[in-house]
Amino acid sequence: MAYTDPGRGGWSSGGAEIRPHAYDPYQQPELFRGVLTRRMIAFLIDLLVLAVPVILAVIFIAVFGLVTLGLGWALFWLVSPASVIWAIVYYGATIGGPNSATIGMRIMDLELRTWYGAPGYFVLGAVHAVCFWISVSVLSPFVLGTVVISTSVRAQRAQPARTW
Repeated sequence: MAYTDPGRGGWSSGGAEIRPHAYDPYQQPELFRGVLTRRMIAFLIDLLVLAVPVILAVIFIAVFGLVTLGLGWALFWLVSPASVIWAIVYYGATIGGPNSATIGMRIMDLELRTWYGAPGYFVLGAVHAVCFWISVSVLSPFVLGTVVISTSVRAQRAQPARTW
């Protein structure tokens, strides 16, 4: 429903308010310096964090299959869907956490922020993971309106308020 907002002097659709970009690569190049290299290394660290529980589950199922004379091997079909669910929960929980970063991103001093400066949240982290894995992170910042910036440089600047 449209209404007149006296503060803005015009019509509004009642949708989300327009917010300015918090991080501009031309005005703040130090926030983006070296991010690509560190993001690739963070990806490898996160891949290791994601792979270890999956490998342990495969080893458990293999041993369980031996103990049950092959019946336990029927659980191998669960490995693929469980791996996808594990990756989505991992990215959603870590990016939606207080650091707005996965374990690999924290190690590499990176964090994910929305284009207007707010920290990540669970759904954003989960959707970012899906877009990341599908598009190999080439298009995901443009699709979701997010940026990955250097935490050490951002820490020296004023923190934007959380908006939810």
